[in-house]
Amino acid sequence: MIRQGLTALEAPGFAFEFVTQGDRWSEAMMESFRLVVVAKANHVSAADRRPWLTAEKQAAFRQFVRNGGGLVALHGGVCYQELPDMRGVTGGAFLRHPDQCPVTVVPQTGHPLTHGVRTFTVLDEHYCIELDMPDTEVFLRSSSAHGIQPAGWLRREGTGRVLALTPGHHAGVWGQPDFQTLLRNGLAWAAGDH
Repeated sequence: MIRQGLTALEAPGFAFEFVTQGDRWSEAMMESFRLVVVAKANHVSAADRRPWLTAEKQAAFRQFVRNGGGLVALHGGVCYQELPDMRGVTGGAFLRHPDQCPVTVVPQTGHPLTHGVRTFTVLDEHYCIELDMPDTEVFLRSSSAHGIQPAGWLRREGTGRVLALTPGHHAGVWGQPDFQTLLRNGLAWAAGDH
């Protein structure tokens, strides 16, 4: 689902290399990219629930960003409540979510990352988020019967850029045209194109 959602953006100027097994990831892999997308929680795969993010790997993400790299954390990529280094670089973390429900995603009017993005409603996991860093800028909110939450935020660290988006549990979210526009805008910003 993530591969399909991101691959849909390739024509407008992005090319992706996918690492689906967390234990195959390495710090050296990041060195050849301007932008890294993390869209998985801290387990090697759906079948292998061992953690893949060691303290060294978490530190590598922070160093990558500090040195000018872009990091985009999508949906499961913000599920690092118990990993202080990864949580620190993303600026916050997922705490919990209620049962899947209709979630309305509301972009901040006039923000460059929400240009061309309209409010939309999708069936999704409505993530409850705790933001930690004072420099975190929220540009997207989500609402459901369970309240209002940050759904998209950005921050800078060193010379790099970090973007987090919480929607994305279902293919219907990834295929939603406004979500695709949001992804395109966010990836370009995190890569330093804005």
